[in-house]
Amino acid sequence: MATTAPVHPVDEVPPARQLAAFGLQHVLAMYAGAVAVPLIVGGAMKLSPADLAYLITADLLVCGIATLIQCVGFWRFGVRLPIMQGCTFAAVSPMVLIGTTGGGLPAIYGSVIVAGLAIVLLAPLFGRLLRFFPPLVTGTVILVIGLSLLPVAGNWAAGGAGSKDFGDPENLALAAFVLAVVLGVQRFAPVFLSRIAVLIGIVVGLAVAVPSGFTDFSGVGDAGWLGISTPFHFGAPTFEASAIVSMLVVALVTMTETTGDLIAVGEMTGRGVEPRSLSDGLRADGLSTVLGGVFNTFPYTAYAQNVGLVGMTRVRSRWVVACAGGILVLLGLLPKLGAVVAAVPAPVLGGAGLVMFGTVAASGLRTLAEVDFKGNHNLTVVAVSVAMGLLPVGVPTIYAKFPDWFQTVMNSGISAGCVTAIVLNLLFNHLPVRAPSGPEAGAPRQSREEVV
Repeated sequence: MATTAPVHPVDEVPPARQLAAFGLQHVLAMYAGAVAVPLIVGGAMKLSPADLAYLITADLLVCGIATLIQCVGFWRFGVRLPIMQGCTFAAVSPMVLIGTTGGGLPAIYGSVIVAGLAIVLLAPLFGRLLRFFPPLVTGTVILVIGLSLLPVAGNWAAGGAGSKDFGDPENLALAAFVLAVVLGVQRFAPVFLSRIAVLIGIVVGLAVAVPSGFTDFSGVGDAGWLGISTPFHFGAPTFEASAIVSMLVVALVTMTETTGDLIAVGEMTGRGVEPRSLSDGLRADGLSTVLGGVFNTFPYTAYAQNVGLVGMTRVRSRWVVACAGGILVLLGLLPKLGAVVAAVPAPVLGGAGLVMFGTVAASGLRTLAEVDFKGNHNLTVVAVSVAMGLLPVGVPTIYAKFPDWFQTVMNSGISAGCVTAIVLNLLFNHLPVRAPSGPEAGAPRQSREEVV
């Protein structure tokens, strides 16, 4: 009698009810970050409210398409893991500079298209670099990802950066209430409910927030029912050398960040990332970025927020995140639905974010627990990499007087920590060890790799 091979948890398809709930949870976890990039860039360029709304709906549409490409995949595009895609914050400063110094949106989109094509071409090269990401490096990078995201959750909990009521006790109390609900559901509820603890926390928090005056749904009535993003809505792209160079630097940064996220999810799901699958994931990033330039939005990368959600809920199915991608496509086509999700107040997201981002950091510690720290310099590698990764998080203006290309790389705590970990691991564990000149010269020696 023939037996069917067991299905890997990554490839399992949950029942429709669970699929929708888990998918919506991923959308709520990343929504605020997804719409932040078009809001920041459009606001800096003083776009009209109608153009801002157009940027947001275009962004949500391509977010969904990019997520589907990454999770479902076709040919050599897509890592086929539970990875959410969204606009990268690493591109915000260069895009604001390009858009406000005469180039406008057409120059931004021209540079984004070139950067996306460069990522597609460079993906195989990054895939061959996977051997330079041992547990020492990946654990450190995952730890830095989690720690660098915690201030984002803190800003949400306080009311949202720049809000008039930032830091009000009421905001923090609401965030603490959501955090308590998430923890309570995870500890005491049945297994299925514990896996959607974040979604339940957000829904309960929203139910408390609406009558308490934290938010309102007036924007829902103003939003249209149907909105379709058409290619080159803001004009044909222009290709300016300075804009392209700055966006190519961003492309290298996002490839580094995405590599860390893909490795993290691979470890969490039990399907380790290999050179070929890493190349496929980065190639999907590049294709999504090209689509972003065509459909009036920005560069795309894996979203670390959702890495934490995968680790926390232990729901490893890529079809759950593909469902989230489908929801994002709907939100991009139906602005009224997007306005409903946008009404979730920042403190509610902050309470849930503290758990999710902390889970990412804890996953990094779990990976580092596999590393040998005796008789070597591995502790130094971790210490300096974490320090470099948290410097721009704790002191955002520390590199303000450096060149733009340097700021693009080092102002991202994730890329700064990742680059530092890779370089220090090469320095301490891969470069040849100088032979001793004393009486010990005749004794057999171990290579750095054998020590690690």
